[in-house]
Amino acid sequence: MVQVRDGRCNCGAVRFRAKGELADIIGCHCSQCRRQTGLYYAATNVDRDRLEIEGGENVSWYRSSDTARRGFCRTCGSALFWEADGADYLSVMAGAFDQPTGLRFGYHIYCADKADYYDVADSAPRFSVGRTSAPMGD
Repeated sequence: MVQVRDGRCNCGAVRFRAKGELADIIGCHCSQCRRQTGLYYAATNVDRDRLEIEGGENVSWYRSSDTARRGFCRTCGSALFWEADGADYLSVMAGAFDQPTGLRFGYHIYCADKADYYDVADSAPRFSVGRTSAPMGD
């Protein structure tokens, strides 16, 4: 049986359904993610062919860098998606999924850029920048 997870923005104008296994959560601590959410992004990657979006006309896209854009609900402002140029997946914010999610943390990226008001306290691997950088020690 194929696993199905539903989710939505805060007001419900954007709803989505992810089918199949989902990747572990990536915690991104870069300044862009922090400024958009107040803390850090916690997202899972979903292949486009396994993601259905209802109310897509309510998603506004913000070009946040030369290589990616961020999608949010134009009605309530909920952060929902992150999309790398040319990727065959969307990163979907873990907090937008209905409970229970069954998701777990996989690793943290851009930890060298994290804010000074919190600690990364779980045991998931941490990387100073992207996943291809050397893991950070304790």
